[in-house]
Amino acid sequence: MRRVAILVSGRGSNMAALVRDMVGNHPARPVLVLSNVPDAKGLRLAKELHVETAVVNHREFRGDRAAFEAALTVRLEPARPDIICLCGFMRILTAAFVERWSGRILNIHPSLLPKYPGLDTHARAIAAGDDEAGCTVHEVSDELDAGPVLGQARVPINTGDTSDALAARVLTAEHKLYPAVLRRFANGDRSPVYFPEKIAPHVGANPEPGSGTLL
Repeated sequence: MRRVAILVSGRGSNMAALVRDMVGNHPARPVLVLSNVPDAKGLRLAKELHVETAVVNHREFRGDRAAFEAALTVRLEPARPDIICLCGFMRILTAAFVERWSGRILNIHPSLLPKYPGLDTHARAIAAGDDEAGCTVHEVSDELDAGPVLGQARVPINTGDTSDALAARVLTAEHKLYPAVLRRFANGDRSPVYFPEKIAPHVGANPEPGSGTLL
């Protein structure tokens, strides 16, 4: 059974989707939800889901990223995670931290990477006149939002869409995609997953070698 730690900064809806899926014959179980924000709603939700929680407040480190990440590791190591899932964790991790947990960190990003890394993804997609948006689960590398793609879900952009309306639809897709990817990853399968059925991966995505699966 694989052990999963989840890092959150906000409401934790993707965290909850992962935790609720890790039951029955799932190859993993949640062992820790860790936040850099002491009053993050995700912490309360994790407790309601009976998952151990911890806090490492980044503000206490006054911009010292190395010290902050050392404190994260101190909290993570006793939980012995095989996999670390970032769920709206709003801190950019250093190369040293990524190397420490190499091959074990997953992230979900609200765009069809490699398009729109960083913030304001929905507004950027609408402003560009794109006809679709979506989300990507990828392994974390030392380059922002650039690790190997493990899954993507596409969502149409409708005429008159606002950023908030599009974000809500993409979030629904995130709640389906991330659990599907984690289940495969925990089984040792890094071939990418794509939603919806019969839609090819986004042009420019960099999945690991293999054909991937359309769901």
